[in-house]
Amino acid sequence: MKKLFKNLFLALSFGVLVAAPLVTVAAPIQASAAGVAECEKTFLGIPPWYRGLTEKKLNVATGEDQCSIIDPSTLSNGIQSFITVIILNVIQIGLTAVGIIAFLFMLYGGFQFLTGGSNPSQIENARKTILNAAIGLVISFGAVAIVTLIFGVIKP
Repeated sequence: MKKLFKNLFLALSFGVLVAAPLVTVAAPIQASAAGVAECEKTFLGIPPWYRGLTEKKLNVATGEDQCSIIDPSTLSNGIQSFITVIILNVIQIGLTAVGIIAFLFMLYGGFQFLTGGSNPSQIENARKTILNAAIGLVISFGAVAIVTLIFGVIKP
């Protein structure tokens, strides 16, 4: 059993320390054709509340691009569509935050497991923490995928 965890730990360490940086460097950077993506940058995967509601305009006075939120009257359903997009963005922000919290709980459970030593009750608590966090993470990813699908269908 210890050998299994040792091998698993070594494989995970290799993935985090060696493979992940290589994949990050090798991943192509996608450019947005419309230039709107620069207005809607994310932080830790959390989108801004105005995602899908911006446009990029050239400021004539300064010669620089400016990002601005579109006028709700220009949308097909007007203010109703505008508010729906904002609600979907807020839901996705919450679900992404839940996913990040679940990941942090998985790390906490792993720390409990590593420091549990020969205490069976602490190891069992660590196992339950990791299992519950994994279930929460799966539910969170599924919910984010559904919200993204709905957003793609009703995007103005």
